[in-house]
Amino acid sequence: MSNFIDYVKIFCRSGNGGAGSTHFHREKFVPKGGPDGGDGGRGGHIILRGSKDYWTLLHLKYERHVFAGHGGHGSGSRSFGKDGENKTITVPLGTVAHDANTGEFLCEIVEDGQEIVLIKGGRGGQGNWHFRTATNQTPRFAQPGEPMIEKDVILELKVLADVGLVGFPNAGKSTLLSVVSAAKPEIADYPFTTLTPNLGIVSYRGGRSFCMADIPGIIEGAAEGKGLGLRFLRHIERNSILLFLVPADSNDIEKEYKILLGELEKYNPELLFKKRILAISKTDILGEDLIPELEKTLPKNIPHIFFSSISQYNIENLKDLLWKTINEL
Repeated sequence: MSNFIDYVKIFCRSGNGGAGSTHFHREKFVPKGGPDGGDGGRGGHIILRGSKDYWTLLHLKYERHVFAGHGGHGSGSRSFGKDGENKTITVPLGTVAHDANTGEFLCEIVEDGQEIVLIKGGRGGQGNWHFRTATNQTPRFAQPGEPMIEKDVILELKVLADVGLVGFPNAGKSTLLSVVSAAKPEIADYPFTTLTPNLGIVSYRGGRSFCMADIPGIIEGAAEGKGLGLRFLRHIERNSILLFLVPADSNDIEKEYKILLGELEKYNPELLFKKRILAISKTDILGEDLIPELEKTLPKNIPHIFFSSISQYNIENLKDLLWKTINEL
C-alpha cells in the first residue's frame, strides 16, 4: 500500500455552546440578591494547522471522525462555563478543504504553523445577569448555547513546489530528480514507474536551493479522468514553473508538448498562465550535429534546453535556467 495519501473525507463536529445560568445571588444576610448567572462556555472549534513535517494525509486515513468538546454551563457568582476543547487537525502544506456535500471551498493551508478555524464551536449563552433592567430586576431567563455544527469535509493535498515536472510516462522525470536532488524515486524503463509525487530539494550555487516535484506521468485523456489523471493533475496547480520533459527519441516533440499542454488546459485553463520551459531529455542518444537540426522543429513560443541526466550534459545550465525563471516570478 502506498504511504502517499492525498485525499481523505472526514466527518467533523464542533462543540455545543454552554447554556447561561439563571442563578440569583444568595448569602446569609442577602436573601433576595440580584441575578448573577454567568455565561456558558464556547463550544470547541475544529482547527486545521499546517506543518512542514507532514507530506501526506496518511495519518488521517483511519481518523474519519473528529469531535470537539462542548462548552460548560454558566453558574452563580457570574462564573463562566469552561470553553470546550478544540480539536486540531495537522495537515501538510498545500492542503485544501472543501465541504463534501456542496463542494464549497472552505480554506487552504500553505504556511508552516498556519492555523485556520475550519468549523466554529457554538457560542455560549449569556447568563441572566446580562438581562437585568430597571423594570425587570429579577430576570428568570438566560440564553441557551448555540448548537454544534456537523460537516463532512474533504481534505485534498496539492503538492507545493517551485518546479513541477510535466511529461508522459517514461519521459525521464524521475531520473532527472534523482540526479539534481537527494530524492530517490523508483526508476525503471517502463511507463508509470512513478505513482505518487516525489519532492526533491535541488542544491544551487551559493548554498541556495529550490524545490522540484516529479509529478506522475500524464496520459492523453487525463483531464477526462483516464488512468489516474485527475489525481495527478491536481498537484501541477501548485507549482510555480512547469518544466515539460519530452525525450529526444520522441516521434514528434512539438506534438507531444501540445498534447501535454492541452491536457493541462482542459483540466484548468489557468495553468497556461504559469511559466513554462521545454526540456529535451535523453539527449545522450543524439549526436552533437543532430541537436541543431532537432532545434528547428521545436515550438517557438517557449524557452527550451537539451540535457541528459545520464551523461550530466547541460544539467548545470538547466539549473541556471530554472533558478533565473523562479526569480523572475
